[in-house]
Amino acid sequence: MTGRGELTDAAWEALKPLLPAADGPGRPWRDHQQVINGVLWRLRTGAPWRDLPERYGPWQTVYERFARWERDGTWARLLEQIHARDDSVGAAEWTVSVDSTINRSHQHAAGARKKGAGANGGLEDSARSAADQALGRSRGGLTTRVHLACDGQGLPMAVVLTPGNVNDCTVFKAVLESVRVPRAGAGRPRQRPDTVIADKAYSSREVRQDLRRRGIRAVIPERTDQRANRQRRGRAGGRPPAFDPKLHKARNVVGRCFSRLKQFRAIATRIDKLATRYRAGLHIASLIL
Repeated sequence: MTGRGELTDAAWEALKPLLPAADGPGRPWRDHQQVINGVLWRLRTGAPWRDLPERYGPWQTVYERFARWERDGTWARLLEQIHARDDSVGAAEWTVSVDSTINRSHQHAAGARKKGAGANGGLEDSARSAADQALGRSRGGLTTRVHLACDGQGLPMAVVLTPGNVNDCTVFKAVLESVRVPRAGAGRPRQRPDTVIADKAYSSREVRQDLRRRGIRAVIPERTDQRANRQRRGRAGGRPPAFDPKLHKARNVVGRCFSRLKQFRAIATRIDKLATRYRAGLHIASLIL
């Protein structure tokens, strides 16, 4: 009997063929469905792994499967394969919306092991470690910024993590390059959306030039200061960028996606020390969506 927040029968049947099989000799793996439901319980509640209910098996087994599939990229590949399946039947919508949100970090998220001592002492090393783990200190304390690209249905296509004090437009190129949907048959993965929708935070010359170079339509409103500066320069300021206000209303899909992802308490508040583990949680939550 399916419990609250667990995989439904339909979701399990869709996910089951994509999961890795046992490799090599040794003890057989514990049931994938039981383990994934245990991971979902932890994501939904935000509880420590040690508090995992007994019906999901030993907590060490569930955590090790979660960490192993994070290390070998299984969770990210599952999300790619789901998008590839949708794209092969024409269900994917390549009008992509990009935005970010800032999530507070729990005190347990700090203190990840440092890779090595900095040349100028512990302070430099600590700052480097925080940046590597996508933690930034701002007025609200330690935060992580989640940059997200969603398709036209509001389904996550790419996730990039940075410290919370990083500007949106500086990460735009990395987010767009993370969009990758494999082809059902031969050929390179598709990485170029038809249209990109974003808010004024992404209104910069570099962003617009990058989209124009790749042949992607930009639906990004011009900031007030940019418009005033262009008008002040007169004819030398050039023409205003093309903008479709009606199409821009579709950007709300990424905001709704953030709201659905934050139903998982371990996503709304970052508890994981490692950025890679937190990103894996986002991939799993995206799979459920």
